[in-house]
Amino acid sequence: MSNINHLETDLMGIMLKNPVIAASGTFGFGSDYANIIDVSRLGGISGKGLTLNGSKGNDGQRVYETPSGILNSIGLENPGVRHFVEHEYEVMRRTGAAVIANLGGHIENDYLEGAKLLNKVDLDILELNISCPNVKNGGMSFGMIPETAAEITRKVKEVSRHKLLVKLSPNAYDIVSVAKACEDAGADGISLVNTFLGMAIDIDKKKAVFNNVYAGLSGPAIMPIALRMVHQVSKAVSIPVVGLGGISNYRDAIAFIMAGATAVQVGTMTFAVPETMINIIDGLEKYCIDNGLENISQIRGII
Repeated sequence: MSNINHLETDLMGIMLKNPVIAASGTFGFGSDYANIIDVSRLGGISGKGLTLNGSKGNDGQRVYETPSGILNSIGLENPGVRHFVEHEYEVMRRTGAAVIANLGGHIENDYLEGAKLLNKVDLDILELNISCPNVKNGGMSFGMIPETAAEITRKVKEVSRHKLLVKLSPNAYDIVSVAKACEDAGADGISLVNTFLGMAIDIDKKKAVFNNVYAGLSGPAIMPIALRMVHQVSKAVSIPVVGLGGISNYRDAIAFIMAGATAVQVGTMTFAVPETMINIIDGLEKYCIDNGLENISQIRGII
């Protein structure tokens, strides 16, 4: 058998065993799936989105199935940064996958104080979530225009000792300009896309399904649009891009890599098929062998 590591991936100077990362909000902190799949095979885990003081999340219905996807209105339910530092970090570290903390916030101070607290642990990457559409004040607003995205990126970069991966909203007016502004402000990498803003109506009850009316759409339905955005951003910035949005199998992952992504994140499909990421890793390995590639990076950005 060949000793070539076909899938080893350099993401912002962090070496991943492969480019497949569990997306934030879909995999907990890793332990939830430990008895279902071999979590140690993953390139990384982006943990459940954190806020400084934690949150109980949104009331009412939180998930609604749509054709080829789901709408969710979880509202960043999480135990808070301090709890993560004291209880979840070591659990994630023991998985053997790269540890990525996803940090969100309602106001600027939430991000800054959260980033400072996360300096207490040795993260591989800090993923700055300026894109969640389910939090009423903050979240999406920080990532909607270049100026505010750049400002929060710059300020977090100043107080954090970790590699900074900024997660963008597909609902931004001009996602390329937002990405470039984040790069100029010191981001080490960009991840995109988060969920698209959507809604559902219960015609029998004559009311919106979600208490917040709007919710985030994810799953295979969004992949063509996410792929286009990843391609556009990859061509516009010189820092690594992590692509996500509806990835269901290794062919989808390859498409994102060909579009310019250094790594990919997989989320919604894990709910339906928990082994999805393992299957993708195996598929990428076979693709490299079948196509005579020494490393998967050889096809990066070829489109």
